[in-house]
Amino acid sequence: MKIRVLVASVCLIALAGMLAGTSLVAAEANAPKKILFLAGTPSHGYGAHEHLAGCTLLAKSLNDSGLPVHAEVHHYGWPEDAKLFDGVDCVVMYCDGGEGHMVMKHLAQMDELAKKGVGIVCLHYAVEIPKGEPGDRLLDWIGGYFETNWSVNPDWKGKFTNLPKHPITNGVEPFEIVDEWYYHMRFPQGMKGVTPILTDVPSMETLSRPDGTHSGNPYVRAAVAKKEPQHLAWACEREDGGRGFGFTGGHYHWNWADPNFRKLVLNAIVWCAKADVPAGGVSDAPKTLAELEANQDEKQPQDFDREAIRKEFHLPPDAK
Repeated sequence: MKIRVLVASVCLIALAGMLAGTSLVAAEANAPKKILFLAGTPSHGYGAHEHLAGCTLLAKSLNDSGLPVHAEVHHYGWPEDAKLFDGVDCVVMYCDGGEGHMVMKHLAQMDELAKKGVGIVCLHYAVEIPKGEPGDRLLDWIGGYFETNWSVNPDWKGKFTNLPKHPITNGVEPFEIVDEWYYHMRFPQGMKGVTPILTDVPSMETLSRPDGTHSGNPYVRAAVAKKEPQHLAWACEREDGGRGFGFTGGHYHWNWADPNFRKLVLNAIVWCAKADVPAGGVSDAPKTLAELEANQDEKQPQDFDREAIRKEFHLPPDAK
C-alpha cells in the first residue's frame, strides 16, 4: 500500500512538473516580442540622420499599435550592458555606417544573436559597412549591404508602384518619395533567401556626379544604362531561422511622416521579430510636426520653415 502511495505521489509530482513546464512555455510563447532599437550618435545636422528621433518615433508607434511587441530605444551607440540583449527578438540599427558602424567592434556578438534566430534590421546608412568580413556578416544577417565603389547614394524620387505580396507590404499603398535612396546594393549569388520589397529603375540623372566611392562607378553606370531594376529595400530569411531587413531610405527625418513609408518599416520590424503582421499592416496614428520635431539631436535653426514642411508632408495642425 505504501509503495502504491509513493508511486502515485511521484506521478503527481511529475505531472505537476510537466504542467508547470507547459505553462512556462505557453507564457513565453505569449510574451511580447522584445524589439531593441540602437540609435546612432548625432550625425548630419537638424532634420537628417535623426537616429534617436527616428527610433523613438518608430518605437512609440510599435508600443501603441496594440500588437504583442515591446520596443525599447538605446542611445547612443552599442550598449555597454550586454543584458539589454537578453530575450531580444529583433535588433534595429539606425546609425552611421562605413568604418564607424556601431557593429564593427561587435561582429561576433551580433553573429551569436543572429545564430539564435534574432531578427536584424538596418535602416539607411546602417546598411553600409566595409567590404570583407564585416560585409560578409551583414550579407548573412540582412541579405544585402552597401559596398563602396559598387553601390551609390544619390538623392532621387523612388516610385514604388508594384509592391510584392509579403507581410511587410500589408496595408502599404503604392507611394513615391524623395530620399537618399541607395542602390546597386551587394546581394548574395542568385538572391538566395532574399525577397525584394521596394524596387525602382533609376535614371542616368542619378549618376550625374563624377565616379567616387559613393557617387558612381563603371558597374553601376552599365546597370543603369541597361535599365536594370534596383532594390532599395529587401527582406531576408536566414538559414539560422532568423529574419533580416535592409532599408536604404531614412536620410530625411520628415519622410517618417509619410504613412506608407513608415508602415512598411514598422511591418518589417514586426515581421523580423516573428510576430504576425496584421492584414492591414501595423496600426499607426498620423504624425504631427511636433512629434517629428521631438528628440532631434540638433537645435532647430532659426530659419526653419515649419509651415513649408507641414505643407509638403501633409501634416495635420499641432494639437492645442
